[in-house]
Parts: sequence; C-alpha cells; structure tokens
Amino acid sequence: MSATAALAPRPVSGSWRCLWEAGAELGEGALWSPRLQALWWVDILGRRLHQCDAQGQSRRSWQFDEEVSAVAEGRGERLLLALRRGFARFAPFEADAIPRYLHCPRQELPGNRFNDGKCDPQGRFWAGSMDFDAVAPTGTLYRFDADARCTPQDSGFPVCNGPAWSLDGRTLYFNDTVGARTLAYDVDPVSGGVSGRRVWREWDRAADGLPDGMTTDAEGCLWIAHWGGSSVTRHDPLSGELLARIELPVTQVTSCAFGGPKLRTLFITSAAVG
Repeated sequence: MSATAALAPRPVSGSWRCLWEAGAELGEGALWSPRLQALWWVDILGRRLHQCDAQGQSRRSWQFDEEVSAVAEGRGERLLLALRRGFARFAPFEADAIPRYLHCPRQELPGNRFNDGKCDPQGRFWAGSMDFDAVAPTGTLYRFDADARCTPQDSGFPVCNGPAWSLDGRTLYFNDTVGARTLAYDVDPVSGGVSGRRVWREWDRAADGLPDGMTTDAEGCLWIAHWGGSSVTRHDPLSGELLARIELPVTQVTSCAFGGPKLRTLFITSAAVG
C-alpha cells in the first residue's frame, strides 16, 4: 500500500460467538501467544489473569492481590505485566508464581493505577496509567525498555488506552479515552522516542462511545474497541475512514487482538462495569 492509497470499505466475514462467559468486571488486554497457541487476557478489577485456547477451552486463571491490566510475553515462559503500581515480571507456570516488580514510576499518584499496554515491533512495552475514577487528568503513557528503563512519553490524560502501531512501526496510535479522541505520534524506531503528536480521529460520544483498546491488522488498518459503543470498528490508518463495524451484544467493549492458527480470528474482551 502506498502512502496515498485508500482502502475501500468492505463487510467483515464471519460472526461472533461467546468464547468464555467469565463474568469479568473489567475484561481487557487481549493478547494472542503464537508460541502457546493461546489467548491471554485480564480482568483488571477482578485482579485475574486468564488463558485459554482458540476455542475457549483449556482454561487457566491466576488471582492477584492487586489490579493487573496488561500482559506481554517475555523470554521463555515469563510474562511482563502492568500491575496497579508499575511493571512486574511473572512466571505463570512456576511453582511460586508470584509477580515481582521491576519498576514503579515515582511520579504516579496514590489515586492512579496502570491500564492498557502492549509491546511495539521492537519489543518495548508501552503502558499508560489512569485516574482510578477516570476523572483527573493524571495519566501518563510510559515506555518500558528491555534494560528496565522506564520513560514517560506523554501525560495529562484521565484514561490511557491502546496503544497500536503502523506496520512499519513509525507511527504510534494512542487512545485518550475520556477525551474521545485517538492521537498519533511519530516514533523513532531505534530510540523509541515520540514526536509530532496530532489528533488522528475524534469520536462522537453518542454514536461511537469512547475509544478503548485497539490493534492493527495485516493491511495496517486499525481495529478499535468502543467503550459504551457496543462495537469494534476497522479504520484506514491514514485517513481514519470507517471501513467496517462489528456490532456486539454488550455495551462496554474493551480490547481486541488477532489470533488463532492463521491469525484470522479477532478476540474481543468486554466489561460488566459501567
């Protein structure tokens, strides 16, 4: 696809089905593991990490003492988690499966917690914090590098959500959920530094709800979960044009990720709260 090419709207094939009726208070953080052929996801307020296969079978869950909001795979069978206060290492299949903090940002306020997060194409883990009541603009977007350095990238958000990247890794997309807008940044693929912040798309709260988690497909299009919008939508990465919409029988749609043997299944999480 050239820099000026536009993608045409087209219907989405297939239909939805409930994979796991888990009763999650705040389901989030869908992540497909090609190595395990399994889906990871979390219930933030329920303080649980979940895993299942592509059919929703072979289910496992881990209970934590604090909120767990995002997960990434590390070396071997270790995971990197975003917990309430920061970034932690977790080995789920070891006998003493206890999360161990690697870094807690000093500037985080007692009324904050971490929220959505994801690895970029270079393996750096990006996660944002939020005001627990989703009101005060105290959230910060962080980049956590392989050497355990943690760097704030932007701040001033009540709720940080996303992120996602363009296929070449040079554009970062980020959801300012309460602001009802999706931002885009230029990314230096070597250093991970961001610049050129701009509004990629603004959302109609009444029609769309609020932008929550998102992912990128093989064509570079963005798929965005809509909190309060009962849907996931697909968009042209350059223009933001709506290309497709999946209507769902739930109100609070929170995250999405492609997975399955051929990466052709879109896994979607939702929340009971709100």
